[in-house]
Amino acid sequence: PNLGSKRRKPSDPASTSLSPHLKMSCPLIPCMVCIDTSDRGIVQTFGKFSHVADPGLSCILYPMQSCATVSVKVLQLDVKTETKTKDNVTVRVTSAIQYCVDPTQVDLFYFKLGSPARQIEAHVDDTVRSQLPSLTLDEAYESKEKMALEIKGALATSMMPYGLLIIKALVTDMQPDRTVLAAMNEINASRRQREAAIEKAEAEKIMVVRASEADAEAKHLSGVGTARMRQAITEGFKGSIEAMKESCGLEPREVVHMMLVTQYLDVLKEFALSGKATMVVPHGPSAVGDIEAQVRNGFMQANMVT
Repeated sequence: PNLGSKRRKPSDPASTSLSPHLKMSCPLIPCMVCIDTSDRGIVQTFGKFSHVADPGLSCILYPMQSCATVSVKVLQLDVKTETKTKDNVTVRVTSAIQYCVDPTQVDLFYFKLGSPARQIEAHVDDTVRSQLPSLTLDEAYESKEKMALEIKGALATSMMPYGLLIIKALVTDMQPDRTVLAAMNEINASRRQREAAIEKAEAEKIMVVRASEADAEAKHLSGVGTARMRQAITEGFKGSIEAMKESCGLEPREVVHMMLVTQYLDVLKEFALSGKATMVVPHGPSAVGDIEAQVRNGFMQANMVT
């Protein structure tokens, strides 16, 4: 090294010592760094941010420069928050947060954000606990979509300065306390049993009404049939009486007496031929006369009454 215009001799002891202004240097080694497609590289020179290395092959000067990789894949974080509703029910809400690092702001994420998961959890807890206490349990179940939008909006606003993109926020579960859940199940079961009992009673009512209508219709038809049968019998009797009056010269009352006795004997005959029961009938030489006298007395009594 040039220590001045004047050279010292090698034998001079001062020539063996280095100048205080002389600094030693180390060689720089070029290194190749491969960045994956789903990553970005943070290149620093002596600890100061230099640039973002894109996917592919990059060259750095070691040890002056260093490279750290940051993933830009979409990640999911499940956050569980416990809070109370307006009707004083403890609820555990599970939220799924899908997020990723903005490829154009990787440096902000790397240098400004220390623990992204804990910060996201804090913002989610704050949003959920500011929404649910103003809603009842039933209203909370109905407003899950609205709550998810509120969580996404709050996270997007809070995480944007740190290079994080919030892709989706979902409220995947809302679980009340076990005792409350059991009570809700009992209420729903009782409500369904009451509805089932009402439906069963309505069905039985319809069956009874239909059966009554069918019975009334059957009786009406039976009465119509009986009336027609009696009308036919009357017309038959009328025709028989007129025929016997013309042919035999008998009076109508005598013809009726004879027909009743004949029918009575026919009934006894059919009863005997059926063989299903036994009937004891007093009979003798004067049985026919007795039957005729009984029928005649019956008609006479009926005429006296009328």
